[in-house]
Amino acid sequence: MTYVSLTPFDLGLAALLLVVTAGLSLAFRLGLERTIALSALRMCVQLAAVAFVLKLVFESGSSIATAAFALMMLLATAYEVGSRQERGFSGYASYLVGGMAPFLAGLLASIFAVWAIIGADPWWAPRFLLPILGMVIGNALSGVTLVLDQITGSAVRERAAIEARLALGATRTQALEGILRRGLKAGMTPILTAMAVAGVVSLPGMMTGQILAGADPIEAMKYQVMILFLIAGATGIAVVLAGVAAVGLLTDDRHRLRLDRLTAPKTGAVK
Repeated sequence: MTYVSLTPFDLGLAALLLVVTAGLSLAFRLGLERTIALSALRMCVQLAAVAFVLKLVFESGSSIATAAFALMMLLATAYEVGSRQERGFSGYASYLVGGMAPFLAGLLASIFAVWAIIGADPWWAPRFLLPILGMVIGNALSGVTLVLDQITGSAVRERAAIEARLALGATRTQALEGILRRGLKAGMTPILTAMAVAGVVSLPGMMTGQILAGADPIEAMKYQVMILFLIAGATGIAVVLAGVAAVGLLTDDRHRLRLDRLTAPKTGAVK
């Protein structure tokens, strides 16, 4: 099997499906035509820019360039999670928690994969570290967004019950234990679902990409399994870090509920 290079014309043919989607939006008066066009344009520009930068980083093999690209990932992750929250924490707390939790978990999982599993030399080789880091962080980001939304939303809705438990002598951990548990389950659901349907309902993106690029399906499967394990592990760590941090931010050392630390609901929050 040989690698088939795609031309701009080929990509244009694939984009015809988006035109069909925009047509359906018009037919059903969904008003999504502009969003579809802008999202597609943004995706193309972002991917083209990242591909160009990655090519330069790969060719340089520099640890500084690798660290700089990873830092860019951290900043982008923090912004995405912070902007997706319906009710975030005031100040920079949402961005700090939303960025650091998936980034630290993703970095830990990626370094483990490159150093202990793949055995790349050096362990920070950008051709191995950065693609894995991007996949892991991208999936952990979704889990963190869900757990933060679940916890903050539940805290607002169940304010009376939480304050009643606190008044009866419960610690802040005990008072928000149920909310935290539900949040952690919500954050882990997407990756657990993806693992459950992999190979039965869907062929995951990495495996499909490798097969289309000419890789043996068995070898592609091995890499996909490794990536899903890494994503699940990193998502679990990130979700717990973000959930515990959210509970801490929603309360204080005197075991009081501090909903005043939340911002007003965002009517245009991205889901």
